Amino acid sequence: MNVRIKKFREELSNEKLDGFIVYNPVNIRYLTGLEAEGILILSKYDNIYITDSRYIEEVRNKITIEDEIIVQDIKQVTDEDLINLLYDCERIGFEEKYITYSNYRNMIMKFRIKEAIEGNDILDKLREVKNKKEVEYIETACNITDSCFLYLQDFIKVGMTEKEIAFEIQKFFIENNADGVAFDSIVASGANTSMPHAVPTDKEIEYGDPILIDFGAKYKGYCADMTRMLFVGEIKDKYKEIYNIVLEAHDKALEKMKNGADTKAISNYVINEFKMYSYELIHALGHGVGLDVHEKPFFSPKNSYILKNNMVVTDEPGIYIPGEFGVRIEDTILINNSQPELLTKSNKNIMII
Repeated sequence: MNVRIKKFREELSNEKLDGFIVYNPVNIRYLTGLEAEGILILSKYDNIYITDSRYIEEVRNKITIEDEIIVQDIKQVTDEDLINLLYDCERIGFEEKYITYSNYRNMIMKFRIKEAIEGNDILDKLREVKNKKEVEYIETACNITDSCFLYLQDFIKVGMTEKEIAFEIQKFFIENNADGVAFDSIVASGANTSMPHAVPTDKEIEYGDPILIDFGAKYKGYCADMTRMLFVGEIKDKYKEIYNIVLEAHDKALEKMKNGADTKAISNYVINEFKMYSYELIHALGHGVGLDVHEKPFFSPKNSYILKNNMVVTDEPGIYIPGEFGVRIEDTILINNSQPELLTKSNKNIMII
């Protein structure tokens, strides 16, 4: 049987679940490798993938005998067939964080589910620790992102707009063997850098501007995530002061990101460091990275996760002065026993272009 589905079934057994319905295409891809539209149903005895007839040939070409997945065309599946798929299952897991209430009600009626159990965390936990191939894909995405940042240092010019730079990032990724962007790139300049999730605008780059670039390539479905700052022509003293505070916090947090460390403790450490300078950390210090750019574990004072070997996470402290400017520095990191490994390797020294 497919190794990931086998592991998933073991977890379902531990949770005393008789079956599970997977709607989230990212989780379906994780479990099966399939990218076609459809739903994956795990009954007591079978793994059934129901998809649109447009994808049947593609799916059947990818599924092997070892996968033990039955592929069905939705057009040939009757209402009675759906009921029979889970007729002997009492407790059925579903992804409560993905489906809407309307879809939930439809699921209950369509499959005649007796007891629906929230099971999103089961899949989240399975995806937390990456295998060798997953790490290789993320590392490749990070390498492409690093190459793009090096390219941007020569590409960006005064008078160019934030939108033009964001478009160039997407173009670079596609031209360099990536799937595309892992998320909508953030390119912010001047006062726009004070907004952590700024959207690229028609603002032109000016002499003396700080530029914040938060971006990442996607490779074979896996994401990279990196933030770097550039300063145009010069760096003002107030920018330099904040930059050095953020860089120091980044590096100290990085040293703590090892197997067995508590994300809550690391987050609180940076929060306290910022307080010494009368600043706040207004967003999470970091998060997991994989098929989604934001996934477990999360670095927050509200939640505690224990880091494990082969988790891939980010380290992204930031300070923002509303209406003036902001600084964020972010890397994608592989957790291991001894020393965290930077997968994004771009220069973090102050860079003036």
